Amino acid sequence: MKTKNLFSVILIFVCVFFLGINFLSNDLDGERLVYATSQKEDERAQLEEELERLEREIAEAERGITATEAEKDSLRNQINRIQGEINQLTAQINRNRVAIQNLGLKIEDTQGSIVKTNQKIEQSREELSEMLRAINEEGRKSSIEVLIKEDNLSALFSSFNSLERLSSQAQSILDEVKNLRNSLQGYKGELESDKEETEKIARMQEAQKAQEEAARRDRESLYGMTEEEYQRQVEEKKRLEEEAERIRERIFELIGLPADVEAPSFEEAYEIAKWVERSTGIRPAFLLSIIQQESALGRNVGQCYLADTSSGASVNINTGQRYSNGIHPTRDIPPFLSITSELGRDPLKTRVSCPLSYGYGGAMGPAQFIPSTWQMVRSEVRGILGHEPNPWSIRDSFMASGVLLRRNGGTPSSRQNEWNAAMRYFSGGTTNSQFFWYADQVIDRANQFERDIEIMTGN
Repeated sequence: MKTKNLFSVILIFVCVFFLGINFLSNDLDGERLVYATSQKEDERAQLEEELERLEREIAEAERGITATEAEKDSLRNQINRIQGEINQLTAQINRNRVAIQNLGLKIEDTQGSIVKTNQKIEQSREELSEMLRAINEEGRKSSIEVLIKEDNLSALFSSFNSLERLSSQAQSILDEVKNLRNSLQGYKGELESDKEETEKIARMQEAQKAQEEAARRDRESLYGMTEEEYQRQVEEKKRLEEEAERIRERIFELIGLPADVEAPSFEEAYEIAKWVERSTGIRPAFLLSIIQQESALGRNVGQCYLADTSSGASVNINTGQRYSNGIHPTRDIPPFLSITSELGRDPLKTRVSCPLSYGYGGAMGPAQFIPSTWQMVRSEVRGILGHEPNPWSIRDSFMASGVLLRRNGGTPSSRQNEWNAAMRYFSGGTTNSQFFWYADQVIDRANQFERDIEIMTGN
């Protein structure tokens, strides 16, 4: 009876454990890619060396820009300053290219580890199945049957010992499978994190390329000028900057708005930002800079519809191209469906961002919130507004950004606090030097907006 009870307990434990493994295995099968390659150490070392070299180039270019700005504002110095910016952007673009290659190797390694771990789990499952059948056979023998079949009592105890050994071995395999499952979960989290980081670098690289192209156009236009023409241009620029009406009427660039929502003027956007400041303490110029940075970071903003609520596939509204990585199926689809349901919107006819070559799309509205991040601030924003917040509403999205920036340490207002908050807003942390460019540009634009606000308001 003791032996049968032991067998029953083991059998129930193994069955319950297998259910957990099956759920995990099924989840991973959907994300397993068709290739998995081993990383070459020499290639990784070369990439690391190139990253270090590019970091030195970026630092050198930045020192050159600072030195030129301290000199007299002449045509030659202006050309040198722009050339310094181009050199810096080129180095940053190259660094990000290498970083993406480096992450690509790491992703391949992680995928290979996932495949190998899955194979080990499958092998352990087969071994456990064989052992379970052996335990089942031993457990079915009663003590009387053993005594009848065997010649003495020692054979009976030998059968009991055999069952105990099988049970111990089964427990050992179960422990091993449990460890493998934990490793598998770790690999899966690491893979997702690397994919997200690669997506962020790719987004930033796209913006850097656009900025580099603009700087090259400025440089080419200056090459054909005389010093006299340049100084006239400088004076004209100063005169225009002093005209507050131009600033008031300037359209505040936002992407991702619904077709029936008109972009605000700079003055209107500033009034909304002041309204947000009263509830969050976030400086208006800083908030406006974050919002515009997010809209400027992607040509894919608001260009896709969700096509499949199960897989998260999306389709480009203009071209019809289908993306299998449209919206993250487990992280973002459930909150996206909840958000659109609460707002009475058709989830299949609501504009979201298309994915880049890495990671997922699905960002919503002018502030480019992914659904899972919107869920983090949704209840707090609802409490401030007194109604269900809408990520496609200018006012609601501004307020949500203010709430998130406050959570990220953007108050009290200081350059360091705002820089840290911008880094967390984009990357989740403050130490990854590859994303410093994002925070630096946000702060630079915020300073420019602050000057515009002073001119506009006369303060």
